[in-house]
Amino acid sequence: MLEVKNLSAKREEFYLKDVSFAVQDGEYFVLLGPTGAGKTVLLESIAGITGIRGGQVWINGKDVTSLTVLERQIGFAYQKYALYRHLPVRDNISFGLTWRFKSQKEINKAVDQVIELLNLQNLIDKRPWALSGGESQKICLARAIAVRPDLLILDEPLGSVDPESRESTERELKDTHRRLGLTTIHVTHDFEEAIALGDRIAVMINGSIMQIGTPDEVFRHPNSEAVARFLMTRNIFDGEVEDGPDGQSVFCLDGTKLNVATTLRGRRHASVRPEDITILVDAPDSGTDNTFQGTITRISDRGAIAHVWVDVPPEFTCLVLHPVLEKMGLKEGQQISIRFNASAVNIF
Repeated sequence: MLEVKNLSAKREEFYLKDVSFAVQDGEYFVLLGPTGAGKTVLLESIAGITGIRGGQVWINGKDVTSLTVLERQIGFAYQKYALYRHLPVRDNISFGLTWRFKSQKEINKAVDQVIELLNLQNLIDKRPWALSGGESQKICLARAIAVRPDLLILDEPLGSVDPESRESTERELKDTHRRLGLTTIHVTHDFEEAIALGDRIAVMINGSIMQIGTPDEVFRHPNSEAVARFLMTRNIFDGEVEDGPDGQSVFCLDGTKLNVATTLRGRRHASVRPEDITILVDAPDSGTDNTFQGTITRISDRGAIAHVWVDVPPEFTCLVLHPVLEKMGLKEGQQISIRFNASAVNIF
């Protein structure tokens, strides 16, 4: 288990601001944030690579704040791999073990185990320059877990992996974690990667942890405008939550009232994810859903999907699959209707 308590650090002009969170034993914890959010500084502070100004780091119930990098028993894998080009794969994997003063017999046993675990038998005699991005990442991971760490830290592990290899590398990371049960912190700026791998996700913006939760909690229920905008929620509105008819709650903005599922009242923000909005060409059925007529103002075709902007007002961004876009024959200036459930509206 990892506990970070009120951690503050500074590197050049960047500050970590009183960061606190906990990672449970065996958890795959994803730290998600934009470039420059401070994710790498936080990881290096946990590992003891970057000095801190205040706070504590605890691993498995032990305060490791004053311990050296080697004493903290952490496996660290960087995005850039940091493999030694002049050494074959086997020697790259064993490098961390030699620094921990293991006997050659212990080193050979640990390396053999990780080679079998990650199916690296066909790579052990190669040099790093002959490896693909995905293969290099596997060697970097092997070196990190060969030392049998208490905590595994992965800094943008898929950042340099080509698109064709990303999905298979994700599967390998998840499978390796399942088999070893290592407590893992994985840093990324990629939403899909975070959802695919994380048991829980922490959103980090401007040196602070803004929200922690399951992938569904974070993406469906952002707790602030900053988190909602970073997660590309797109439909974010400012308005008033009031009592509606029959005990319902309504969110009022620009003369439009949205049925919402909340007990909150007063001035609030509302967000609706684009994929939760359905576009209707025919006249809408009656019901208790949020159904509004509007005009398509813009269409952005992204290949497999398309974003469609509909002015009610306010303006909503909708997401449709490309075949649906073609089948419905949607055009700019077209009058259509949109619909979404009250439960799809997040109030914060």
